[in-house]
Amino acid sequence: MRPTRALAIAALVAAITATTVRPAFADATFFLGAQMSPSNRASKGFAIGFGILFVGFEFEYASVNEDLEARAPSLKTGVGNVLLQTPVPIYGFQPYFTTGGGVYREQLDNRQDTSFASNVGGGVKVSLAGPLRLRVDYRVFKLESGALTSPTHRLYGGLNLSF
Repeated sequence: MRPTRALAIAALVAAITATTVRPAFADATFFLGAQMSPSNRASKGFAIGFGILFVGFEFEYASVNEDLEARAPSLKTGVGNVLLQTPVPIYGFQPYFTTGGGVYREQLDNRQDTSFASNVGGGVKVSLAGPLRLRVDYRVFKLESGALTSPTHRLYGGLNLSF
C-alpha cells in the first residue's frame, strides 16, 4: 500500500471516529465537604454512577468523624441514588435532583447504631476541561432507628471525571 493511500485511510478512520464519539454516560466523583448536623465536621467520600438520557444511577460512600466535645457522632453512609438530570450540560452546567436510600452507621463513644438511611438533594456538575468537572451537592439524610441526629445535612464539592 502506498504511503499516501495509507495516510488517507488513517485520516478517514480518524474523522469517522471523531464525528461518531458519543458523550460519556458514566462518572466518578471524589469529594470533601461539611456535615452540618449537629456540628460542622469534615465529610469525605466518593460516588460512581452512570446515566441514560435524563435518568442516572449512582452508588455513594461517605464518612464523617465524631466530635466528642460537641457530642456529634461519626457517620458512615453507603447509599444508592437515582438522579434526574439534564442529558447534556447546558452552557457547561448539568443540574440534577437526587434521591435514594441505603445503610448508615452512626457511632458516639461506645454507642453504635446501624440502620436504613434515605436522602434527598441536588446539585450541579460544572464542566472544567475535557472530562473533568466540578460537582457541588447538597443532601438531607433521614436516619431511621435510634439515630442521635436526624435529619442530618451535608454540603460537598468534588472533582468529577466523566468516562
